[in-house]
Amino acid sequence: MNKTVIAIFIILFAGFGFYLWQTGRAPKKTAEIAAVDFKDISYKLDGRGVNLTDGGIKYFGNEAKGDFDGDGLEDIAFLLTYEGGGSGTFFYVAAALKTTAGYSGTNAILLGDRISPETTEFRDGEIIVNYADRKPSEPMTARPSVGVSRYLKVEGGALVEAKR
Repeated sequence: MNKTVIAIFIILFAGFGFYLWQTGRAPKKTAEIAAVDFKDISYKLDGRGVNLTDGGIKYFGNEAKGDFDGDGLEDIAFLLTYEGGGSGTFFYVAAALKTTAGYSGTNAILLGDRISPETTEFRDGEIIVNYADRKPSEPMTARPSVGVSRYLKVEGGALVEAKR
């Protein structure tokens, strides 16, 4: 009796597996499944794909949430920093677009070197990043004192400057 129950279980399990395989409902390979945490996905920084664990690239924060791409799901914009070995700390803004399977990363847009981030918000369909920078004539050692607001939006899965 034990062998019969085990044999039936194996046949049912194999049949179910074959059904999933034939109908395309089998689980996808791990690499094809989007990450659940937006900090575990790849972003494009200066034309190359990077993860937040790559070298000098770090999550800074200043999150803003909203539906950036109009699909009804809440996306996240945030700041990244990159320290390439020199004295600079380069700040970028990137977005993680929510999908039904997890998140998909956008390109990152450079804000500046050694800026002073203030706020990031989502309003009227735009991601607004506020920070302080230096005057063009000031050296990099000067304290950032000029208020700057950058307006961005998502178009075709990419982060772009909003036309103003």
